[in-house]
Amino acid sequence: MTQDEIREPEVSGVSKVLKSGMSKDFSIVRNGTAGAMATIPDDDERLLAEIGYRQVYDSRMPPYYTKLKSLQEFRREFNRLSSISFAISILGVLGSVPATIGSPLMAGGPATAVWCWFFGSCMAMCIASSVAELVSAYPTAGGMYFVTKNVVPQEHVAIWSWCIGWCNLLGQTAGVSSVAFTVSQMILAAASMNSTLDDGSYAYSPTALQTVLLTILLLCIMGAICSLTTRSLHKIIIWFAPLNIMASVGICIALLVLTPQKQSATWVFTNVTDGSGWGSKGFSFLLGMSEETHNPAILGPIAIRTAVLVSGIVGWMLTITICFCMNDIAAILGSPTGLPAAQIFLNAGGRTGGTIMWFWVILIQFFTGCAAMLADTRMAYAFARDDALPFSEFWSKVNVYTRTPVNAVWLVVFFSSCLNLIGIGSTQTVVAIFNITAPALDLSYIAVIIAHLVYEHRVKFVEGPYTLGALGKPINVVAICWVSFISVVLLFPTTRPVTAANMNYAVAVAAFIVLFALSWWWAGARRYATSSPAYIDS
Repeated sequence: MTQDEIREPEVSGVSKVLKSGMSKDFSIVRNGTAGAMATIPDDDERLLAEIGYRQVYDSRMPPYYTKLKSLQEFRREFNRLSSISFAISILGVLGSVPATIGSPLMAGGPATAVWCWFFGSCMAMCIASSVAELVSAYPTAGGMYFVTKNVVPQEHVAIWSWCIGWCNLLGQTAGVSSVAFTVSQMILAAASMNSTLDDGSYAYSPTALQTVLLTILLLCIMGAICSLTTRSLHKIIIWFAPLNIMASVGICIALLVLTPQKQSATWVFTNVTDGSGWGSKGFSFLLGMSEETHNPAILGPIAIRTAVLVSGIVGWMLTITICFCMNDIAAILGSPTGLPAAQIFLNAGGRTGGTIMWFWVILIQFFTGCAAMLADTRMAYAFARDDALPFSEFWSKVNVYTRTPVNAVWLVVFFSSCLNLIGIGSTQTVVAIFNITAPALDLSYIAVIIAHLVYEHRVKFVEGPYTLGALGKPINVVAICWVSFISVVLLFPTTRPVTAANMNYAVAVAAFIVLFALSWWWAGARRYATSSPAYIDS
């Protein structure tokens, strides 16, 4: 665009729009032809204008109509530090490692937990790098869902966006539900470890109903936080990562100092067992990935890669420390608290010290839930904005006071609460739903990467500030191969013989959602659903 093309729009009423506090970046469309773009003060706003978040005016439209679905809806208050903090907190290693380390330990022993985290982190960096390159070019609400519009030919955009959007929304909502459920378990485990211990069991043992009701309360609190203004969220979230990292380092030091008898390095790094019943230590090792695989958040490229790197290092440090402090692995895995990590903390610090350390784990996991819900609500908003949800017009509204999608926030709270209600009747079923989180999210990421590679000769890709250059395709291929492989492993039953109680129902849940989404598409959604209509054209 030349300097001559940049001029102020001759539109009555535009000053009112600008004074309302909305975005100042807009372009003019006259008779179907893109016209002038107003001067934009920084490259970030210019990029948003170029990829579709802009106000478009047609001479046949009344001035007020230009406000509809055309302005950048959210205030951009997050800076680099808060974005990185958000990305690190959504991975939440201090909360996720203690919550999930029991599964790889039972499946394959300490070496499985240690090396699965290390190898999974390396593969996560490949996914993160591939995602970062795409998000760098199209940094908008909806993440990879919106990117699809720009890497797929126009005639295929709708169906690709529909499938990727549903896959991502399913994964993120299941993730929010899972994190809230885990926080509830942690709080009630703390209550158990502070009750009287009699004959190997605690006087207080939480019921499924208590766990679910506390989970719903936590979801409502998270929803209230996510309904705040973006400026308020920025001020809160910027502290998530520092607290996460400092608490992780402090807890590692405390555990190593306070635990009287520690395991040897040989045992921690080389001891692989077959606890899965599959008759193969190698496969038991792979099953450890079912809890050690973590996903990159959809944010700016620096935030994505920094978050995966920092979380990989801190998570590996925590995993190694916990394994060193497992002086009696059988007793710890069979802990009456229900969470092996809680027993390790209790053994090291006693009731008081263990509870203090466990408090920080609970707090960080709660931060993770807030960050996960925030990402999920932005995805739900983007999906509703494109008429891809029932009552989309309502869910896509942006609150006039907070300038955030409050309706979408409470949609996520409601749906996550409904998912958790299943846990009252069947813990196995609700865990199966939670197990779909990793494969659903990972597949939504690589689907866009695959589309980018398949259609690169038909759709021109305009690179953003961050690019992989010549290493792009090799890293993309590694990410695709890894996710394709690990997604199959994640759907396997974790133990043999397979029974109704230990069956991994995630595959059944995935099949149902796929059938539902595709049936809805062919039944009628394909006639009205659109793909990221970020602006109004003539």
